Amino acid sequence: MPAINTDDLTKSYGDVRGIEDLSFDVEEGEVFGFLGPNGAGKTTTIRTLMGFQSPTSGSATVLGADVTDVDALREARSRVGYLPSEPGFDERVTGRRLLEYHGALRGDSRSDELLELFDPPLDRPVGDYSRGNRQMLAIVMAFMHDPDLLIMDEPTSGLDPLKQETFLEFVRAERERGTTFFFSSHVLSEVRKVCDRVGIIREGRLVELSTVESLLSRSGKRVRTTVTGGLEDGAFEIPGVHDRTISGRASTREGSRESTRGDERASTTVSFTYTGAYDPLLDHLRQFDLQDLSIEEAPLEDVFMRFYDAEADEAVERVEGETEDV
Repeated sequence: MPAINTDDLTKSYGDVRGIEDLSFDVEEGEVFGFLGPNGAGKTTTIRTLMGFQSPTSGSATVLGADVTDVDALREARSRVGYLPSEPGFDERVTGRRLLEYHGALRGDSRSDELLELFDPPLDRPVGDYSRGNRQMLAIVMAFMHDPDLLIMDEPTSGLDPLKQETFLEFVRAERERGTTFFFSSHVLSEVRKVCDRVGIIREGRLVELSTVESLLSRSGKRVRTTVTGGLEDGAFEIPGVHDRTISGRASTREGSRESTRGDERASTTVSFTYTGAYDPLLDHLRQFDLQDLSIEEAPLEDVFMRFYDAEADEAVERVEGETEDV
């Protein structure tokens, strides 16, 4: 049974729809990334899964409990850790007192271990905490009862870079123990480091559900090569080449050659995104005198922006069509 299941889940606020017809599963033991910018519907989805609000239509289960069944969901939530995007605390009490209170309610089997990694100043009032210290306290509270499922909304918000990396390493270790994560974020670099699959939400609708590896393969490769001399017009107008830029020597017209005037190492640099197969690209490159060549994986951001660019649908169809032709 999936740890989380949604089936056409919809939540409306009057005439405004927060989420619409969301259908996905989160399998046990995986880290599922839920991606989208602010306002896309990520927090609405989480609040509905946690039972803080009822769906308008559709259904969802969390650890087998229907989110509209108050008693069943209350029982399931004892095995869930929740990390909201903006943790709300009684600012008059100390962090230590909050941990003691939370432990009395839900249990505490891991706070000592967690405080070695995330070290908020427990003996100070929470009202004196920085944003990062509040987030570290919230992380400890989310994990201290050793839950089976973690539902997290922008979990690294406010953490400094070192604590962010500590948190991501901790998530990876917890996944190895079999813990399941629903990881809502707009920070794509961290999603790539820890997530097995991702769902991309746009204007309340799920527009993509895929493995991270599949998304990256669709983004293609970034190629940068430096060749000796100038280039004929259209020299790199080959299938699979996109977003081409040329710098250095001006290109020459087809059928003509520009003299290097004694500078035999004058060069032209060409950069582009390539979504085709390697062999045709390498065959094409053999006709040039290459001074330098680098081929790198395109960042996940390139894929993500295809779903939010004004021409997103056209771009995605183009890339997918070329990939299928290879």
